[in-house]
Amino acid sequence: MPDLLDGETTEMQGSGSKPYVLKNTGGVYSCSCPAWRNQSIPIEKRTCKHLRKLRGDAAEEARVGGALPQRPVKSGSEDGEEAAGPPLLLAESWDNATDLTDWWMSEKLDGVRAYWDGKQFLSRQGNLYHAPDWFIEGLPTVPLDGELWIDRKKFQRTVSIVRRQDKSDLWNEVRFLIFDAPAASGGFEERLAFLRDALAKGASRFAKQHPHERCRSLDELRAELGRIESLGGEGLMLRQPGSKYVAGRSTTLLKVKTFHDDEAIVIGHQAGAGRHKGRLGALLVRLSNGTEFAIGTGFSDRERENPPGVGSTVTFRFQELSDTGVPRFPSWVGVRLDAPSKLPQTTANASEPKIATAQTSKVLSSPAGGKPRYFEFVQGTSSKFWEVSQTSNSMTTRWGRIGSNGQTKTKTFSDEQSAASAAAKLVEEKTREGYIERQQ
Repeated sequence: MPDLLDGETTEMQGSGSKPYVLKNTGGVYSCSCPAWRNQSIPIEKRTCKHLRKLRGDAAEEARVGGALPQRPVKSGSEDGEEAAGPPLLLAESWDNATDLTDWWMSEKLDGVRAYWDGKQFLSRQGNLYHAPDWFIEGLPTVPLDGELWIDRKKFQRTVSIVRRQDKSDLWNEVRFLIFDAPAASGGFEERLAFLRDALAKGASRFAKQHPHERCRSLDELRAELGRIESLGGEGLMLRQPGSKYVAGRSTTLLKVKTFHDDEAIVIGHQAGAGRHKGRLGALLVRLSNGTEFAIGTGFSDRERENPPGVGSTVTFRFQELSDTGVPRFPSWVGVRLDAPSKLPQTTANASEPKIATAQTSKVLSSPAGGKPRYFEFVQGTSSKFWEVSQTSNSMTTRWGRIGSNGQTKTKTFSDEQSAASAAAKLVEEKTREGYIERQQ
């Protein structure tokens, strides 16, 4: 394989317009790609797919002194920039008609889906979860399908821990609950038995088999669903007896859960992007208790072209409330035509309803008093954050890969209002790009 001499550089084309620069400085190999730059480990231990392509897996593994992350399955682009995830079995929703008697029933976990390939944890998109060595010690060296989970209503906490790249002690809070063994032979019952034996031999401290019970009747199913939801759980999963493990969505695995409906007042419109450019991207709404959020799914193309006006009362469906009282996974249902129009307080004195802007909607308002507003963008292989804060006439932004310290930039303006307007404009731009605000 080719290599770089001390002080030598070379270029390699990636997904961007400019090639990445690979360099050897005193035996420390570096690459200008984001994947190399954003790792939260010493620079001499970092590697990336470009260095691996240049030097070979064996040379890179010997250099960094440990096993390399598994290469995700590649598809799509010619240079392999687009990654496909592991071959996971995905659930369909129950149609309320299929007889689920004698199916295997388990709680639907509100955690992070994780595929253990025998060496490491991978997300559904094929991204690596950087679990500490002590966390994975004792796990079987066979593929396992499960959930990284802390507790009911702890989804946000779980995500914040498993996305980190520093292998922190926070993983002590997490457990790996395993519900299938994809590579084992036989039907579901045989795989459960295989899983039980494999875990008994490995004696992992942080992993255990997720319990399953036979569903004896529809009445029992509904009773168990009610019990789980009353405890703060998300719902149930039902597995067909004797079914095989197959990649992709299958009616042999069904999710059963109750969605909640509520009403909110429209306070603004968020512009769409991509195929929705030029029409509605999301409705900015407010609950009766003052909580504000965005509804971005469930609309038809016609509804996106003619969205309900500011002040309209709308109905939406959601799974549950987050720790901060925001509806999770809100989906559009329709306009409450029998409800009177109510203008948001910010426009109550106006003669006509106005579209909420960065100055009139809290969703897009600028940060005040120096308290940062934190946003995340997670899609495909992208996992990044953006943060903005304002103090007097200065604005500070911080950005980078989730789990890293990122980069920081401070800009000074002529007065406080100019700084606030600049911050609000950036918040609006990031929201339109798909960034979602998170509570830290």
